[in-house]
Amino acid sequence: MRAIVHAAQCRAFPFPITQADPNMTLDYLDFDYSEDDEGTGCWDAMASVPATRVPALAAEVEQVLAWAHRRFKGRRGPIEEGGDWDYELQAQDDGGQPLGWRFDATTARLQSVAAGDGRTTVNLSISGSAAFGEALRQAFELQD
Repeated sequence: MRAIVHAAQCRAFPFPITQADPNMTLDYLDFDYSEDDEGTGCWDAMASVPATRVPALAAEVEQVLAWAHRRFKGRRGPIEEGGDWDYELQAQDDGGQPLGWRFDATTARLQSVAAGDGRTTVNLSISGSAAFGEALRQAFELQD
C-alpha cells in the first residue's frame, strides 16, 4: 500500500528547463558503476540532503535526465527490448514516505518535492548500452 504525503508536509520546487553542460560537475550524484553479463552498464546514485539543498540536488537529476533524453532521443526503454537506456528515480523522506519526483521528457523538467523537515533521499539508477555509457561518462566525467 502506497503512503500518501500531504501537501502540508512537503515543499514543491519548480525548475526551469535546463540545457546540459557537457562537462557538468556533479556535486550530489556520486554514481557507482556495475555491468551485467550482456555488457549493459548500470549507474546507481543515492543522495540525502536537507531541504535547503533539495533544489541543487534536483537540478543535477534534471540535468542528467534532460541530457539523456536529448542525446538519446526516442531511444529510452529496456535494453532487452531494444532501448539504449532507461532509468528509475525514487525519492523519500526520513520516515520512508515516498515523495513525488517525476521527470517530464517533453518539457525536460523535473517535478519534485522536499520533505517538510528532515532529509530528502533520492535514488537514481540509469542503465544503458555501451554507446550510452561512453557518452554519459564523457558528458559528466564519470569514472567506472
